[in-house]
Formats: sequence, structure tokens, C-alpha cells
Amino acid sequence: MTDILDVARRQVLDEGRGLSASQVLDCLNLPDDRLKDLLALAHDVRMRWCGPEVEVEGIVSLKTGGCPEDCHFCSQSGTFQSPVRSVWLNIPELVEAAKETAKTGATEFCIVAAVRGPDERLMKQVREGVAAINAAVDINIACSLGMLTQEQVDELAAMGVHRYNHNLETARSHFPNVVTTHSWEERWDTLRMVKDAGMEVCCGGIIGMGETREQRAEFAGQLAELEPDEVPLNFLTPRPGTPFADRPLVEGAEALKTIGAFRLALPRTILRYAGGRELTLGDFGTREGMLGGINAVIVGNYLTTLGRPAEQDLELLTELEMPIKALSKTL
Repeated sequence: MTDILDVARRQVLDEGRGLSASQVLDCLNLPDDRLKDLLALAHDVRMRWCGPEVEVEGIVSLKTGGCPEDCHFCSQSGTFQSPVRSVWLNIPELVEAAKETAKTGATEFCIVAAVRGPDERLMKQVREGVAAINAAVDINIACSLGMLTQEQVDELAAMGVHRYNHNLETARSHFPNVVTTHSWEERWDTLRMVKDAGMEVCCGGIIGMGETREQRAEFAGQLAELEPDEVPLNFLTPRPGTPFADRPLVEGAEALKTIGAFRLALPRTILRYAGGRELTLGDFGTREGMLGGINAVIVGNYLTTLGRPAEQDLELLTELEMPIKALSKTL
């Protein structure tokens, strides 16, 4: 019987061709005693096809809470009895957050809003915010504003937003168990418009929302088809008041297998640590993931959950001799 890691070594490491969904499933089904081998190969793939640099990003919520959608993992949904309340940042607060992010060495600053899609009030805030940030600090600006129209895509591209985040969240077959107020296809349509407009595409999801291993593999294959520039991997942190409040955390070994397998499916993609790694992996597991295919991190806090102090992540990168990716901004 052919060993999947031998196949991956030839196909991915040597040739740069990502694994298919069925091959990803073979990796996810490896016994725990093969985990180190999987992570070592994923690290070799990352080093060969992406290099040693790590992209550092900070995020800020421009509009928090009160979202009309029913994403079952999200405490910002206005349809659940969540403690999160609707809040808007003003432009000076947005600029200050961008400055603080840049001080960490980060090259990416993402403006996030909890909405189905942006209305004119939000687009005006983003327009003014992007201009103010560009005038104050040298950093790449990304946005995550939900589903877009073609006109909004074109406007964001004209503003100079260089990357747009819109997560598919999970496999197409599992999506109706996670969200009922819009479809997976609606998200996909926004991502295609963003890609066609020339902005970079950031698209990932959340592991641990009741999906099977087969569906995780399906998800990896669907992301590979999209060919995003960045894939943020989140691990579910159950939030009070949401339908997923009582779901168990993903086990550490399972999370690390997912990281390694996704790297082998996406050899040239920025694979970013996002929410949930602190609880799921802890300090040791976070280190293992950095040596198992991860080549980007979000530093500081997330939207409604606490992250690790930025200093801890930056110290880890120094210890691992992984340089922070330099800013390569074009205006």
C-alpha cells in the first residue's frame, strides 16, 4: 500500500502540486504516531514554496455586534442571546489601532464589520478610514465586510484595499448546518468578484463545527479550487449564547493534523493562525504548528475573543529564526 506521505513528498514537495480532497483525507486519517512526520513534511513544503518569512497581521472591528445573519458560531449575531452589543469605532480610533498594529512589525491591518454586507454608511466609514490610515501609517489595508455587490468590489479596489477577507467557513456540504440566512454560493460569488477585480483573496474557515473529517478534506479541496492568497485557520471557541456554545474544543493532535494537511493541499498559500489556537493548542502546540506549515499569524486580540499578547508571538518567531515579512506596499 502506497504511503500518503511518500506520495505527498513527490507531488507537493518536489512538484508543487497540492493534494486532492481524497489525499487530504488520507492525511487526516493518519494515526497520531505519524503526526510528527506529517508536520515535518508540511514544514518542508512551506519552506520550499513559501520561504521562511512569516506575515504578521492585526485586525480591528469597525462595527461590532448586531449582525442580522445567524452564523451559529458567532456571538456578533443579533439573532442570538449573546453578551456582545453593537458598537462602532470612529475614524481616530481606527487610525490609532492601525498605528499600534504597525508597531508590532505587522504589514497587514484588516478592518472588519459584523454585517451581511456593507450599506452606504459603512462604505463611507471604510472610505474615510482607509484614507486616514494611509495618511498616517505605512501598512497594507485589508477589509472584511461580508457579501459585496460588483459596485462595492470595484470601489474597494479603487480605494487601494489590497486584500479582502470573506471566509467560506466550512465545506459546502456542511454549510447549511452552520448558517441558514445565506448560502455558501453567495459567499463564493463575492470571492470570485474580488479575485476578478485584482484584490488579493483571503478565505478560510473554522475547524470544529461538527464537520466530519471527510468534510474537512472537502473544504481543503474547495479552497484549493478558489486559489486564495491567504487561508486563515480558526478553531472553534464556543461562545455563550450561540447554538455552538456547548461544542467541545478540537483536540490538539486533530488540529495539528488539519494544519499539516491543509498546507499539503495549499503549498503556495499564506496559511495563517487565526482564532482559537490559544485554547486548542496552547503554547507548545502553537510552536508545533509554526513548524508544521503555518507561515502567518494574527497578533493580539480577535474580534470578540482574546488572543495571545503580540510579544509572545514575536518572541516565538525570533526563537524559531523566522523573519517577519517586510512590507511590500504599492499605492
